[in-house]
Amino acid sequence: MAEIKTKKRVIVAMSGGVDSSVAAALLKKQGYEVAGVFMRFWSENKNAPNLCCSEGAQKAARAVAAKLKIPFYIFNFEKEFKKEVVDYFLREQKAARTPNPCVVCNKKIKFGLLFEKALALGADFLATGHYARLRREIPNYKSQILNKIQSPKYKITYRLFKGKDNPKDQSYFLYNLTQARLQHILFPIGDHLKEEIYQMAKKWRLPYRKDESFDLCFVANDAESFIKKYLKLRPGKIMNYSYCHSRPESAIPAKAGIQFGVNSSGNPDSGSRVKPGMTQGAILGEHPGLPLYTIGQRKSISVPRGPWWVIKKDEKNNILYVSNNEKDLYSKSLLAHKINWLAGVAPRLRPALHDSASEGKQGYGGQAKLPLNICAKIRYKSEASAATLRPLDFARGKNYLQVIFKKPQRAITPGQSVVFYKKNGEVIGGGEIK
Repeated sequence: MAEIKTKKRVIVAMSGGVDSSVAAALLKKQGYEVAGVFMRFWSENKNAPNLCCSEGAQKAARAVAAKLKIPFYIFNFEKEFKKEVVDYFLREQKAARTPNPCVVCNKKIKFGLLFEKALALGADFLATGHYARLRREIPNYKSQILNKIQSPKYKITYRLFKGKDNPKDQSYFLYNLTQARLQHILFPIGDHLKEEIYQMAKKWRLPYRKDESFDLCFVANDAESFIKKYLKLRPGKIMNYSYCHSRPESAIPAKAGIQFGVNSSGNPDSGSRVKPGMTQGAILGEHPGLPLYTIGQRKSISVPRGPWWVIKKDEKNNILYVSNNEKDLYSKSLLAHKINWLAGVAPRLRPALHDSASEGKQGYGGQAKLPLNICAKIRYKSEASAATLRPLDFARGKNYLQVIFKKPQRAITPGQSVVFYKKNGEVIGGGEIK
């Protein structure tokens, strides 16, 4: 590729790993003015630093920068990381939800704090080693990969796609990006396979660290020990989900509460009348604390005659619902909130609860409301599955969506992210599972 005539300044987030190291090298070879930044995060144990920013990682990142002959800086984000990522993790666990710290770290730290600091320092772009691709779309021009200087004459739409290496794709973590952010972001390795990245690193003799990144980088030992250290756990009942939800109404005590949900057809059901602890045979044992469990978990359930799977966590009543029928883990729909659309505007949607009179009614911007058929991914390692999006008439607020899957999904987990894709791999948005 020919060297660009007017050098653009790029700050590269460097972890010392092979991906960010090659990202920096690629940009340097493409003619950008590159500087490397290493971020220091919070860790629970000063003697066992955050795995993403250990002394070894810092040393490797500095060595790569020296090899490439680029400036190298260290930003201390310990305080901000603790507040935005670690405290969030603990709040979600306490509320009986399963947090997604990598999504929050990307939103608040990498493409929040670091992004703003990079631009404030005069950089034109922030680059990372994510396996994702960006394309810019200019009216009346063919969509093209972001690798040249932008033209100021046209309004450009920036689109995010899955990385070329599907098993390594990290677009799931990036659904909170906005048009204002995307125009100043580069993903240099998104069009390469992991094996190609290793080959380039070897060819250029980059002294990167050999270990990969970690999901819970701030945990010194394991998640369970971390949770026990920072949260006060409350023991509670373990209830048989299948037993409680299969009892005829006549067998349920009159004071039983009603719990509303969404049935397999994707419509709100009338609720399951259950009152934990009031029906003989439903109580299976005692759990040490809800934060130690997640939906779909099979291990550490101290109940005989298993296997048992965690189906639901009732934070209000401190009850862990389990089932020995794995089919209870499957559901065809979910509720999502905290929605972000990468285009900056929501697509045209038709409400989930509608009648023939509402067909064709005008929606936002005077456009007809329509269902939106997409592919949705409910966790990082799962496959995107065909689904339909609809807003909810009965939801409190307008920023709620119902995601109805064509096929039942296993272990839909509150607190995790659901990300929406087009069939061509474009990320159009996402939200948090309610």
